[in-house]
Amino acid sequence: MHSPEPVLLTGQTATSAFGHGADALFAGVLAGQPAFAPVTRFDVAGRRVGVGALLPGSPVLFDELAAAVGAACEQAGLSSAERAAAPLLLAAHGDPDASRTADRPAHRTGAFAAALADTCGLGTITRAYTSACVAASTAVADAASMISRGTADRVVVAAGYLVEPDQFAVFDAGRALAVDGAVRPFSTGRKGVLLGDGVAAVVLESASAAAARGAVPLARISGWARAGDAFHVCQPHPEGLGLARAITAALSRAGITPDELGYVNAHGSGSAQSDAAETRALHSALGGEIPPVSSTKSMHGQPLEASPLLELVICAMALASGRLPVNAGYLGADPLCDLPLVLDGPRHAAPRHILSTNVAFGGANTALVVSAA
Repeated sequence: MHSPEPVLLTGQTATSAFGHGADALFAGVLAGQPAFAPVTRFDVAGRRVGVGALLPGSPVLFDELAAAVGAACEQAGLSSAERAAAPLLLAAHGDPDASRTADRPAHRTGAFAAALADTCGLGTITRAYTSACVAASTAVADAASMISRGTADRVVVAAGYLVEPDQFAVFDAGRALAVDGAVRPFSTGRKGVLLGDGVAAVVLESASAAAARGAVPLARISGWARAGDAFHVCQPHPEGLGLARAITAALSRAGITPDELGYVNAHGSGSAQSDAAETRALHSALGGEIPPVSSTKSMHGQPLEASPLLELVICAMALASGRLPVNAGYLGADPLCDLPLVLDGPRHAAPRHILSTNVAFGGANTALVVSAA
C-alpha cells in the first residue's frame, strides 16, 4: 500500500492592492493599514458603496495570472520539463473578457484554465474551480490529495479575481458591502464585506520529488478537509456545523490536536451572520484551545475565488517570520464573537501549525492546516 506523501509548498506569489509579490502582501497585512480606497476602475456613482481594495489602473486577469504562475514556478526552481508535467488547478470566477451573450461557449472557465496552462508551459491536465470563496482552498485540497496519493509529483494551483462592475453591483444590490468603508471581522458594529483584487499561485509537490531536485520547502500542507452545511443558499448554518466538521477532519488528517495550533487565519468576512457562525464553529471544533485569530480580509478585502490562496501565502509567511497579522477594523467586543483576536498590531509568535478557514455561498466550508516544513 502506498504511504501518503508529505505535501510541501515550494513556490508562491501573490498580488493584491498592496502590490505585486508575496512580500508586498505580507508587509501590507503586518502594517495593519487596510488597502481600501474609492473605486475608480469603473463607475460606482449609482452604488450604495464605492470602496474596494484595488490595484491601480486596469490590470488584465489573464496577464496577472500568467505572471503569478511564472513567479511561483521560478521560486520553486522548476525546469521546463518539470513544468510541462505539472497539472494546473485554477480557481477563478471566469474569463472577464468572455462574451456575456446566451450563445457563449460552455465551460468558459475551463477554456480559460487550458489557455493559461498552455501559455505558462504547464501540463495538459487542468481543472477549473468556480465555487466562490472556497474555490482556491478546494483546489489546494485536491492538489494535496493528488500528491499524497502519488498520482502527481507536483501541482500548480493558481487563483485570481479582479474587481469588476458586475460582481460589485451584485454585492452592492444585495446590501452585502460595508457602507462605512471598512471590514470589521468579529467586531461589534461590523457592516459587511468589501471586495478586493487578488491573484496568487503556489507550487505544491511531494517531499520525495522536492528532495530529489534539492528544493527548499516554504511550508507543508499537513491537513485539508471540506464539508457542507446544506442549510441555506447564501447563509451559513448558525451553529457553523459544516465548518466545525471541516476543521475537525483537517486536524485529524494533520495528526495534531487543537492545542498544537498556533494561529487561525479566519474567513472573517465581516458580515454579521458569517462571523458569528464561524465563531461557533471554532469553539465547537477547538473547544477551549483556540489560538490567536485574525482575518486578513480586513486589510486586503474579499477577492472571492482567490481569497483562500492569498491567505495560504500569508499563513506560510507567518510561519516563516513568526509574526501574526492584526485583525484590523476592530471597534469593540461582540458577545457572539468571543475569540482571542490579534489586535493593536502584529503579534510575535512561533507557530508550528496554522489553521486557515474559508466558507462560501451554498454552505461550502474548507479548512487547511499549514505547518512548518
